[in-house]
Amino acid sequence: MNELVKNMMKEAAKTVAKGAASQAARKTRSSIKTSPSMAIIFICIISFFLEAIPGYAAAFQLIPGLMLARPWTLITHMFLHASFGHLFFNMLVLFFFGRELEKRIGKDLFIYVYFISGIVAALGYSITSTAGYPIVGASGAIMGVFAALTILAPEMEVYVYFIPMKIKYALVLFVLLDFMLLNANDMVAHTAHLSGVLVGVFMGYRLKKTIEQRNRNYYSFRR
Repeated sequence: MNELVKNMMKEAAKTVAKGAASQAARKTRSSIKTSPSMAIIFICIISFFLEAIPGYAAAFQLIPGLMLARPWTLITHMFLHASFGHLFFNMLVLFFFGRELEKRIGKDLFIYVYFISGIVAALGYSITSTAGYPIVGASGAIMGVFAALTILAPEMEVYVYFIPMKIKYALVLFVLLDFMLLNANDMVAHTAHLSGVLVGVFMGYRLKKTIEQRNRNYYSFRR
């Protein structure tokens, strides 16, 4: 009898686990299809594991001196990351703030902001870099997303290292840190971060004006 109960419980547990896994897989597939941020996160995670293949990272990282000979790296470098910590932090920020920006401006404009910020960030680093080290990571693109969202919703509450603050102050803090560390030998592309912020701020103001004009036209029509 005890053995029968155990077997029933095992089967029930297996059924629940399979159902939960199946539901999670469906939700993941759905979010990847409907959210550019989630699709980018998925690609970055897959790409991180592919970096174990010899030559994979070298083929897609951006090298300032070879940028014209390897123009695809202006985009592909955004899907590479130097370490698990680098990947985790970038994807965490993109998960929360990327999806929030998507809701406010739509998927197509989000993709535009993300990739233009990432490309300009790479160009900014390439122009200002004297060492010519290869660059990888989505940080420049994500800083552009963060900056654009800041312009659209400056009073939004966020947490920076568990400290609550408005997003506009968080952006100022990040920019100041990057400026302070410009000459630090920490293997971080601070000029890429700052270039991404400039693009995000510019595009954020453009989007804000467009949204405000659309709202004015809508309410004028309603009258």
